[in-house]
Amino acid sequence: MAGHSQFKNIMHKKGRADAARAKLFGKLAREITVSAKLGMPDPAFNPRLRAAMLAARAENMPKDNIERAIKKSQGGEGENYDEIRYEGYGPGGVAIIVEALTDNRNRTASEVRSYFTKNGGSLAETGAVSFMFSRMGVVQYDADKASANAMLEAAIEAGAEDVSSSAAGHEVICAPESLHEVARALEAKFGEPRKSGLMWRPQNSVPVGDEEGEKLLKLIETLEDNDDVQNVYANFEISDALLAKLSA
Repeated sequence: MAGHSQFKNIMHKKGRADAARAKLFGKLAREITVSAKLGMPDPAFNPRLRAAMLAARAENMPKDNIERAIKKSQGGEGENYDEIRYEGYGPGGVAIIVEALTDNRNRTASEVRSYFTKNGGSLAETGAVSFMFSRMGVVQYDADKASANAMLEAAIEAGAEDVSSSAAGHEVICAPESLHEVARALEAKFGEPRKSGLMWRPQNSVPVGDEEGEKLLKLIETLEDNDDVQNVYANFEISDALLAKLSA
């Protein structure tokens, strides 16, 4: 997962300067609309909506866009989106989970299957690889929000299961059902987090060579570029040399 996270950070930085921002805003707005529609339109009483708004603010999404996405959930104009999880294997036997919000199941399934096939992977049945991951809650803070010890102490007190601190920031891991309580406790001490939500955390990582790694990253990038795909998770590690090449 380390390689995947670093790759996402690299792609994230590159994407800030190009047309990918509009696509990203569209995905964030879709998640806000669905979250508000499934629960209350008030983030104080809807943890998923609050997480979606945090993600939007972290990307500097305009306040008007956020408010418009919430209002869209309350009117008759709002589309009905289905939440779908796809599972499959990428080059090197890497396990991949794809989460999507779609208004056309057949279209999205066809596109996702095509991406896997064209990039050396294969789509599998739901449940084929998810057992290799754990569903976890995650709360992230910038490194300057607290020392590693202060974050660890606060996380333990809040009921979290694990904390990882580095120059890139703090990542607090907890059980899915504890996410709301843990996030609120940490926010009371350190302010609003950079990110808060649910994720699939791989139990083990599969090392891949540079050639397979490049194909795998191309597959992930293609998947993430799809308008319906919200999140992609994979259990792999790539070499420092490939990461350096991507960073160049």
